[in-house]
Amino acid sequence: MSPSAAPPAPAPSAPTSRPAAGPRPRPPVRPAVPRPALQLPRECVVTGVSAGLARHLGVRVEVVRTLFVVLGLCSGAGVLLYVWCWALTPREVGQAAVTRSAPVAWILVAAAGAALVPMAIASSDPWGQWWIVAPPFLQDVPAMLAVTTLAAVVLAVAAGMWAALVDRTDPGRGPRHAATVRIAASVVLVVAFLIPLRRLAVDALPIVFIALLPVVGLIALLSTTLIERWRELSGERVGRIREEQRAEMAAHLHDSVLQTLALIQNRSGASSEVARLARAQERELRAWLYDGDQPADSDLPTDLRDYAGALELDYPVRIDVVSAGLSTERASGELAAAAREAMLNAARHAGGEVSVYIEGGAGGVDVYIRDRGDGFDVDAVPDDRLGVRQSILGRMRRAGGTAAVRSSDAGTEVHLHFGTVPVGTVGAEGGTRG
Repeated sequence: MSPSAAPPAPAPSAPTSRPAAGPRPRPPVRPAVPRPALQLPRECVVTGVSAGLARHLGVRVEVVRTLFVVLGLCSGAGVLLYVWCWALTPREVGQAAVTRSAPVAWILVAAAGAALVPMAIASSDPWGQWWIVAPPFLQDVPAMLAVTTLAAVVLAVAAGMWAALVDRTDPGRGPRHAATVRIAASVVLVVAFLIPLRRLAVDALPIVFIALLPVVGLIALLSTTLIERWRELSGERVGRIREEQRAEMAAHLHDSVLQTLALIQNRSGASSEVARLARAQERELRAWLYDGDQPADSDLPTDLRDYAGALELDYPVRIDVVSAGLSTERASGELAAAAREAMLNAARHAGGEVSVYIEGGAGGVDVYIRDRGDGFDVDAVPDDRLGVRQSILGRMRRAGGTAAVRSSDAGTEVHLHFGTVPVGTVGAEGGTRG
């Protein structure tokens, strides 16, 4: 082969076989947004059925209300569905009572009062000339009187029952509102009883039966009072049973668990971790047993006891809080803040046994915080340690009270007074640990 000869063309390679295209993978489906559970809100117009369904379905509440109105025209199906949802759908979880913005009871009372107008017309028109355009079955005056009387009675009784069974627990209304509505409904029923008596001489037998309708309504309205009394008696019975069970449990725990916790504290010492945990558990158990179901009022002794329990978990200290006399000082006041600061200093720097004594009287409130530490030199406290100077002494001075600090080798005592300046107290006697 000569060098000038062109090289042979390469043989065409066999086409590479492509893999068979399979079905394309589908994109991952995004997780659907979870639909909120069907629950009735605690803040509603009447019952909250429309608002709960609208939130559950993700539509506007006006759409749901329109749907109920349209279904209500179909032989009352919307009304039955509304009542069914109200009776079986649970409320939102929470401790707050249900509040309603619409005055349903007063609307029913007004409707019952409006029904008295056609009653008066029917009773004063013996020939039925007001009902010439009415159907034949309504042209009879006693029949029309019976229809209007029944409407007034049903509306008045519904107003009284709604006020007694629904509005009574509403924070915006309450028992006084329920009593006022029932009085107004009773007045409507009395008037509804007197109106048919005008035709007693004309149609004696039909009028007697018509006049019995308001009487039955009054009896039904008074039955709501019996329902309230039954509820109160049931609540008292449940409360009494609960108190008896609590007393039995307290006696059992006092003879077993509380004594064991006290023994652990005495054997372990106040500064040990076991003793502090046992004392905290004893405090919580006693509060659960003896404080009852109602939360303790946020007064000064309660606040300092709670703060003492928290300090015992963080520091090797045992704090006893004793209160005597009537103290009206609140936990949010300056006296409570200064006392907490003094208790913190005693727990942090002294430890061991700390006593807090609260005395209330006509001259004001006195708080004594005493520890049994080694004491300290007031003059040796650096000037930059402003904890006590500002948090205790300065705070009490700005609030119009006084603070006195005494320290020796036997311990330190902080005396706080809020009210009338006691005799012999000029101001702060020294300082304390910053």
